[in-house]
Amino acid sequence: MRVTGWLVPGLTVAALVVLGIGLAWGLAFSPPDWQQGETVRIMYVHVPMAWLAMGGYVGLVILSILGLVWKHPVADIAARELSPIGATVTALCLLTGSLWGRPMWGTWWVWDARLTSVLVLFFLWVGHAALTRAFDDAERGARMGAILALIGAVNVPIVKFSVDWWNTLHQPASVTRLAAPGLHPDILYPLLTCGLGFTLAFWALALAATRAGLMERRMRALQMAAARRADVSPDGRHSAAPEVRNRMGITP
Repeated sequence: MRVTGWLVPGLTVAALVVLGIGLAWGLAFSPPDWQQGETVRIMYVHVPMAWLAMGGYVGLVILSILGLVWKHPVADIAARELSPIGATVTALCLLTGSLWGRPMWGTWWVWDARLTSVLVLFFLWVGHAALTRAFDDAERGARMGAILALIGAVNVPIVKFSVDWWNTLHQPASVTRLAAPGLHPDILYPLLTCGLGFTLAFWALALAATRAGLMERRMRALQMAAARRADVSPDGRHSAAPEVRNRMGITP
C-alpha cells in the first residue's frame, strides 16, 4: 500500500502526458498510409489494446500461479481486480478492429484465426471476472479463477502466432517481427508512444483497483470482527437475536 500510494499517481500523470503526446502525434501529425489512407489512424488505439489484451493476460497467469501455488492473498486480489480491466481493453481491441476491418475488408467481422482467438481471449477475461465473484468464499473464487486463467493461457500463443500458422485476412506482425519493422518511422514512433501511454494507464488502473480491493477486504474483516465482539457477551454467549447473527454471517 505504501509503494502504490505514490506509484499510482506517478503512473497516472506519466500516462496522461505520454498518451497526450502519442495521440496528438498519431492522429494529427503522422502521415496517412499509402494504401489505407486516414483509416490507418485507428491503429494508434487498436494495436496497443491488442498488446495489452495479451500482455495483461500473461500478468493474470503470473498472479494466478502466485495465488494458487504460494497462496498469496494480494495476488488473488490483484488477479480479481485485473480481469475487468483486461476484458475492457480486449473489447476495445475487438471494437476498433471491426471499425478498421470494415473499410479494409468490406466486412465488420470474419471468423479467421486471429479474430476468433481474440474473441476467445475476451470470454476468458469475462469468465475470470465472473468466476472470482461467483462465490461467497473469496478464497474459493480466487482458486477457481486461477484454474481458469491457467487453462486459458494456451490461447495466448494462439493469438500471437495465428497469423503465421494459418492463412488469415489479418495482416502479420509489423512491429515485433525479428526483421526490420514493416512500418515507416513516421508511423512506428507515434504507435510506440501510444503503446507506452496506454500501458502506463493500464497498470495505473490495475494498481488503483488492487488498492481498492485490499481496502475493501480490510474493511470487511474489521466489520466482521466488530460484529463478533458486539454479538458476544462477557460470558461468551451470543447477545444478538438469531436473525441479526444470520444477517451478519455469524454462526453460533
